[in-house]
Parts: sequence; C-alpha cells; structure tokens
Amino acid sequence: MQRRHLLLAATAALAGCGFELRREPELSFKTIALTGFEGDSLLAAGLKRQIKRTPVQIVDDASRAQVVIEVTREVRDRTVVASTSVGQVREWQLRLQFDYLIRTAEGELLVPKVELRLTRDMNYTETTALAKEQEATNLYNAMQSDAIAQVMRRLAAVKLPA
Repeated sequence: MQRRHLLLAATAALAGCGFELRREPELSFKTIALTGFEGDSLLAAGLKRQIKRTPVQIVDDASRAQVVIEVTREVRDRTVVASTSVGQVREWQLRLQFDYLIRTAEGELLVPKVELRLTRDMNYTETTALAKEQEATNLYNAMQSDAIAQVMRRLAAVKLPA
C-alpha cells in the first residue's frame, strides 16, 4: 500500500512540474516523398517507419508530394584512430555521413542542404572481434536513430509557402 502512495506522489509531482512524454512531431503537410536513397538504405527504412507514425502519407512520385526529402549522400565508414607499434588496431572511429535537403515538388527549397556528421569511438581488440562487430552495429544503429530524430525535428519546422 505504501508503494502505491509513493507511486501516486511521484506521478503527481512529475505532472505538476510540466513533465510530458515526448510525442511524435506534428508535421504541417499531408504528403512526402523520399528520393536519392539507395534501395537497401537502413536510414530510409527507419525514416519511413517514423513518418508512418504520423498522419503524413508517403508517396513514391515526388511530383505528387507536398514535401520532398532529397538525399545527396549517405555513407557509413570507419577509420583507425589508434594502433599498436606492430599495426594492431586498438580504436576505431565509426562515422555516419548524411546529407539531404527538403524541397517542394516544384523545386523550391524549404530547408537548404543539411550535412549531418555523426561519430562514435570504439575500443577494439582482436580477441573479442565478434563482440566488437556487434558493438559496431549497435553504435551505427544509435547514430541512425539520432539522424532520424534530427530529420523529423527539421520536418516539424517546415512551413509550406502559401
């Protein structure tokens, strides 16, 4: 019984301080097209998933969309940051580069070219190579989620010309 009272008090305190769970962004347009993505783009799949959580409809034909996200670059890569004197890798830097712009179907720029550069550093040892590959996958997924959240916030700020 005491736990229930504590839970109710915590809930009331959070509600009273203005705390609110994050909601999906409200988009001011009804249709969107995604262009320039590679066919197997994980970023495109994640972005489509997020957009489908809103009332906005994704269309295949960019000329029929009110808003078009045009991707100019999407690259995942890794570089060696640190190595031993005998050339064994000790640290990688994982990078996600994503460049896009947001325009109307007629070509009017709503958001000029955005260059997202996300990086994560990862320690590495050959003895745990398999686990480190899984860690790299998890880090790339986290960067991808970050990029999608940033694109969704940009889309929420887009106002169509009258």
